[in-house]
Amino acid sequence: MGSKLVERFCSMVRIDSESGNEARFIDETKTQLEAELHATCVIDQHGNLIAKVEAKDATDATPIFLAAHADTVKPGIGIEPIVAEGVIRSKGETILGADDKAGLAAIVEAVLTAERHPAVEIVVTRGEEVGLVGAKHLDLSLLDAKQGVIVDSESLSEIVIGGPTHASLDIEIIGKAAHAAEPEEGISAIRVAAKAIARFEEGRLDPETVANVGTIHGGMIRNGTPERVMIQAECRSLNDDKCVRQAEAMKAAFEAAAAEVGATADVDLRIEYRASMTPEDSDIICLTKKAIAAAGLEPTTRVMLGGTDALVLSGRGLETAVIGFGGQAAHSTDERIRVDDLEKAAEILRHLLEIAAVG
Repeated sequence: MGSKLVERFCSMVRIDSESGNEARFIDETKTQLEAELHATCVIDQHGNLIAKVEAKDATDATPIFLAAHADTVKPGIGIEPIVAEGVIRSKGETILGADDKAGLAAIVEAVLTAERHPAVEIVVTRGEEVGLVGAKHLDLSLLDAKQGVIVDSESLSEIVIGGPTHASLDIEIIGKAAHAAEPEEGISAIRVAAKAIARFEEGRLDPETVANVGTIHGGMIRNGTPERVMIQAECRSLNDDKCVRQAEAMKAAFEAAAAEVGATADVDLRIEYRASMTPEDSDIICLTKKAIAAAGLEPTTRVMLGGTDALVLSGRGLETAVIGFGGQAAHSTDERIRVDDLEKAAEILRHLLEIAAVG
């Protein structure tokens, strides 16, 4: 199993697919799944791939979906994987792309090698790394399965069963430009931003809530009062009410700081997704626990503050769990995955399909 799986994974990561540039990878994956799995494939209007594979010795079993995302973070152009001493990594100038192509490679391997499986729908989303946009726009009318697994975390033994409400804030502050020699004639948008940010808490607010101001861009020249500033901020919490309150407090801080000096603050506050949790006793969590145990690991469950496609799909009515692909140091040029762990991820998924086939 190992050599073919490693070859498949390395072939996948060599195809550039930074967020927004996933179309070629999705097209080539479609061709691969049609050839290897005899899948019936469709690409929905948003560019997500849904590949349907008929049941194998399990005609009465409940359908299941297995999902991964196509896009990678930057720097992800020209990835060249290197396999040495049982570890796969990039040459060092780029990420590896195990997040999430290791997940997809393991899914394909599991479907190929399972002795039996229910009808399987392989879902490959786009735009996960830039706001879970593929999952938000996935055409659910193309899916028969109502439960499934997202392969998109690192630990092989953990099952992610829930996550936070996530609020994004895009703020534009407009002050008044002036020459630095005449500061009384201007209104500094940067100073308004600084006053606003100082009025609310950042970082970890409590064990289940965080807030962050991520970017600030403003001003054009050194010797001038800056008229315009753009800020990107966010907050998230496992408690929906806490997230909404924090987001509203951040919005109010920018608006008040601007109003006090005659500036304006245009704040676009969006709830990206809502906190959700798949019950521990749900069919998909029980199935996933059995699969991990069958692979010789001790399954555990947790909730996380990060966003995954599972949060969106759960919110849209699908019973969803997240399991790991076994990688390390995602989103960095030190990203890597052990061959043994990639094989173990495929083994877990194979057990999951075989257990699902017999109910």
